Amino acid sequence: MIYRHHIAPPRAFTQFSHDLIRHPRLSSDAVRLLTWQLSLPEGARESLSRTAERARIGACAFTRAKRQLMEEGFVHERRLQGPGGHWVTQQLVSNVPLAAAEAAKLLGRMPVHAPSADASPQVAPSPRIPAVGTPTPPSTDGHPRKDLGEDTSHRPAEPEREPAPETTEVPESASALVAALPRLSPDLRRIPRGMHDELAQLVSAWFAAGHTPTAVRTHILRGLPDDGTPVHRPGGLLRYLLRDVPPVPTPAGRAPASERPVPGRPTGRLAALRECEGDHVQATLFRPTGDETLCRRCLYSSPAGARSDGAGNDPVRLQRGHRS
Repeated sequence: MIYRHHIAPPRAFTQFSHDLIRHPRLSSDAVRLLTWQLSLPEGARESLSRTAERARIGACAFTRAKRQLMEEGFVHERRLQGPGGHWVTQQLVSNVPLAAAEAAKLLGRMPVHAPSADASPQVAPSPRIPAVGTPTPPSTDGHPRKDLGEDTSHRPAEPEREPAPETTEVPESASALVAALPRLSPDLRRIPRGMHDELAQLVSAWFAAGHTPTAVRTHILRGLPDDGTPVHRPGGLLRYLLRDVPPVPTPAGRAPASERPVPGRPTGRLAALRECEGDHVQATLFRPTGDETLCRRCLYSSPAGARSDGAGNDPVRLQRGHRS
């Protein structure tokens, strides 16, 4: 239950009808704007926009409230030309709805104030100071004389053109390696075509440092996620993997394959095999017949293999750490 307690104010009050306060088609902002205007003292010339600022009604809410008041006939306005040719906007606010003809009659009785009468004297134009000398008409005797002996034009100095950066030629092997990357892994199938030149430049830096194509492909495969995470931007991943070029390991610091520790105990069939020291993506085992350290394929491709075919069976490719 709700209870009401009302005390009539002794002064400074305005009477409003219940139909206005409970109007079904007026929003709370419209009712507040109208009652605020009607409560102003007689002779006040405060505009609706100024009232909305004082009532803390936003711009959008003020536009909507003013439109509602004009549609219901509580607010009328007209624009006319006053004294001195100045255009003024008259606004009429009423506590009861008025028709357009009734509002026009009331506005016709209102005096029109010229904006210049209320203007500050600071905005008035200052008196003009006459120029020195007598006015002379412009010369009409052809073109003005020009001293061809001296050029007095002040043209801005042309900026020095910087030499165009030299484009480094990308090796065909680097471009071929980048073009074949989609076949290296399913994660690299969606490399943007626009990044091929940039990736080829990075691969050429690896080649210039002494890395082989096999080493580049091995480095890329090691950088791909192995936990099933999808690669959404393979181009950016390749740029990150190829950005830093590591130093090439020296052959002197690499121990021979026969001296490297073999993980686990190999079976009898693998004990007779030896790991090739050639350039392979995966570990390559072959069956030696002597002290050779290269498989038959690497031996044939080497300069020494062109003179002597060596010995050994076909290389057997196995994954590192695989046991049979």
